[in-house]
Amino acid sequence: MIDIVFSESACGSLKISQNYRNFADVYGFNLLLSVGDISEDQPGTKRRQALEHLYSVYPKTVARQLVQKLFNNATDDLKKVRERVLAGEPTRIWYSNQPDEMCGLFWFMSQLDHWKVYDGQISIVKLPTWKTNEGRMSTRINSWGDLAPEEWPRYFELQRIAMPEFIQSCASHWRSLQKENSPLRTVLNGQLVGVPEKFYDSFIFHEIAAEIDMLQETVIIGHLLRKRPGIGYFWIALRIEEMIRIGAIEIVSDATEDMPRYNRVLKKRNRQHLSDAASF
Repeated sequence: MIDIVFSESACGSLKISQNYRNFADVYGFNLLLSVGDISEDQPGTKRRQALEHLYSVYPKTVARQLVQKLFNNATDDLKKVRERVLAGEPTRIWYSNQPDEMCGLFWFMSQLDHWKVYDGQISIVKLPTWKTNEGRMSTRINSWGDLAPEEWPRYFELQRIAMPEFIQSCASHWRSLQKENSPLRTVLNGQLVGVPEKFYDSFIFHEIAAEIDMLQETVIIGHLLRKRPGIGYFWIALRIEEMIRIGAIEIVSDATEDMPRYNRVLKKRNRQHLSDAASF
């Protein structure tokens, strides 16, 4: 049995969950496909460049090592998964409405379509929006990476066979998204769509405007991740970088060379600067 997930946190959690029930080999494709060029059918130069751009918030040496490891793992694992799938091994795909996971689903379905795998060996598990604890309190969950290892077994009963029509429909939609090749992809009303680069900017500006003049960039990112879980923290950091570039906010205290760039103190300029920047 093969399990496919689309983030490092989900991959690690699901692997640990084998202590509770799961007996499958877990492969995580943390390709962050909601951002950047997706015109390649398999991870190549353009995906590497997109990852390098996202990871540029880290010190250069760290970013280079992280991207190299991520890219090599994804490339090697895809070859292994292809061999096992074509040999007829049952495969289960875990996804949610979180943009990177939804993109991962559609991308992987396009791989299955290329491999002509339609014979019922593929199952899918979609994450519910809410989970209920023993006290019957409901908590919103945004991605599979939010689950603790012991929580995974309760979701196995949600798996469904991916019918050939579903695989082909996802593959067709992914090809349309590849052709469009927008800078970003997000989930709107349950549909995966391409959106402009500035799509999330109003949320970021709103969060900055709500803070006092001096602000910790990590705090801003944390607030946004809780309120707008579709936005990845890499992307928030890069958009803040652009807002600094155009003068909407200033750096008061920069991060040290060995720390990610977003570990710094920022200062808002006046309200008019933020208002003008919101339309840049």
